[in-house]
Amino acid sequence: MRLNVIEMGEGSPVVLLHGLFGAGRNWGGIQKRLAQRHRVLAPDLRNHGESGHATRMDYPAMAEDVAELIARRSLGSTTVLGHSMGGKVAMALALTQPGLVSRLVVADIAPVRYPPALRGYVAAMRALPLTPGLTRREADAALETAIPESGIRAFLLQSLEFGGDTPAWKLGLAEIAAAMPEIEDFPVGGRHEGPVLVLAGERSSYIQPEHRAIFRRLFPAARFAQVEKAGHWVHADNPHAFLALTEPFLA
Repeated sequence: MRLNVIEMGEGSPVVLLHGLFGAGRNWGGIQKRLAQRHRVLAPDLRNHGESGHATRMDYPAMAEDVAELIARRSLGSTTVLGHSMGGKVAMALALTQPGLVSRLVVADIAPVRYPPALRGYVAAMRALPLTPGLTRREADAALETAIPESGIRAFLLQSLEFGGDTPAWKLGLAEIAAAMPEIEDFPVGGRHEGPVLVLAGERSSYIQPEHRAIFRRLFPAARFAQVEKAGHWVHADNPHAFLALTEPFLA
């Protein structure tokens, strides 16, 4: 699938992959900072942002989308940085097509199956009545019972367009809902010998000590670091600390 992409900067290529329910624009200031020294591309993954929708949404398929982007833009061997679901896409790409990935940064996700904790978000968004004239405030209020965290609701509502007569989700919610078992899992094997940096949020539980052995089996050169004062959204919660760890690795 041809992905929509935001590109800026010049130099060695870096591809930034967003997490579930996100979009390339979520990298915002991180992309601008890295673009001072690199050619940085932030695509919308399938069923997200301005990219197309597709029934298939497993990690090999999403990795192939990124491989197609790398080939189309003639990037060659590329640094790939992925957060959450995007981190799994990045790992799948490195394991299935190692020649395309020179360096890999995995932000707050492990190559393991996670419990179905996010399916309620999908159900709540699909249940939201998209009536003509619906306002962002009304949509936020309608989601509050199922999603009490205001920050998460604000993040999700970034993908709801209010410009037309009737609001519409940019997300392929039906496709995402059907693919949640595959998104939660990581059935990709292999081995990638190149340099890998694994970043965990200090306040996040996504990466556990027992996951390090799994990382090292797939990525024997993996290094581990912690982003202080950050939860799961490490690059948004503490961008300064995130960049302090990431930029030297990309140099």
